[in-house]
Amino acid sequence: MPRKGQRLKIRKAPAVKPTGCKGRAAADDPLRHLPLLAYMEAHFEWMLVTGYSPDTVRARRIAIRRFIVWCEERGITDPREITKPVMDRYQRHLFYYRKEDGKPLTAGSQFGALAPLKTFFKWLARENYILYNPASELQLPKQPKHLPRNVPTMQEIEAILMQADIDNAQGLRDRAMLETLYSTGMRRMELTNLNVYDVDLTRQIVFVREGKGQRDRVIPIGKRACLWLDKYLLEARPQLLAGDIESLFVTDYGETLPAYFVSDKVKRYMQFAGVDKPGAAHLLRHACATHMLENGADIRFIQAMLGHACLQTTEIYTHVSIDKLQQIHAATHPARLERRQDAQNDVAGPNTGGDAQVLLGALNEEDDD
Repeated sequence: MPRKGQRLKIRKAPAVKPTGCKGRAAADDPLRHLPLLAYMEAHFEWMLVTGYSPDTVRARRIAIRRFIVWCEERGITDPREITKPVMDRYQRHLFYYRKEDGKPLTAGSQFGALAPLKTFFKWLARENYILYNPASELQLPKQPKHLPRNVPTMQEIEAILMQADIDNAQGLRDRAMLETLYSTGMRRMELTNLNVYDVDLTRQIVFVREGKGQRDRVIPIGKRACLWLDKYLLEARPQLLAGDIESLFVTDYGETLPAYFVSDKVKRYMQFAGVDKPGAAHLLRHACATHMLENGADIRFIQAMLGHACLQTTEIYTHVSIDKLQQIHAATHPARLERRQDAQNDVAGPNTGGDAQVLLGALNEEDDD
């Protein structure tokens, strides 16, 4: 009998690639008649020429098209008609907008809808399509800093990894994929962009090419993940491969993995393991960082592994790693039930006067702020 929350595994037959999809005409763009759309396409061409990634262009296309639809509903078809009051009206529209479930847009969603417009109008003004930039003084919503929620425990991660059926090529690929995500903490898109020659199993390193912000980095990969990758490359990948493809992980059709494929697989194995938590592939990234920090890794090493340009992004994991803090608090705080004379030496170590002065100085600065 499955334990509470666990789903029974249903093994699917090997996938058969559908036929007859090629040559199908793409749906016509319903906004193609709007003059603002031509400016948007010219802006995206400039972004690609100047080095922006296609993923960035794809994300900003959604935000700018949403603004163009809003303008068209109000009879605004020329960029010269867009003024600062118009931008303020659109920002208020986003603030009071309600989704189908009646909930408002989050501050992060509002930020994502407004930030691309600042770059768009800055480009329009620089190219002399408009006389001035109406979004230059637009105040973007302050983004809240949320902590990673419901990070899986080490036991839950092990349960997820065990769900892949390693008796067939697809399951062996999935196990190697899950092990790689958890061992390296890489992003979903970075995993799908990996080629065979990007992984050095002998030196136990992975070369991530053009990660977020088009930054390359070299990160370590654990020995266990290397063993599963080696088994996958020898036994599973040759069976799945359909052509001359350099991608490390391939689909059931032998093609490069799409991003949604990775998320669907991780979510499916989470359900099999009875881990009912929001998130999928990115949850393994959070788990990698949190578990390393709990086991004593320096935060700057974790920053280098995750590819964070700013240390503040990595610092969110220091708030999640509460276990060590609880141990030190229980051993050193005077208002506890049991007193141990050697607790300070065992857990916290000897405290120097200099450290105390630094801590008191930091607390005084917080009081002044």
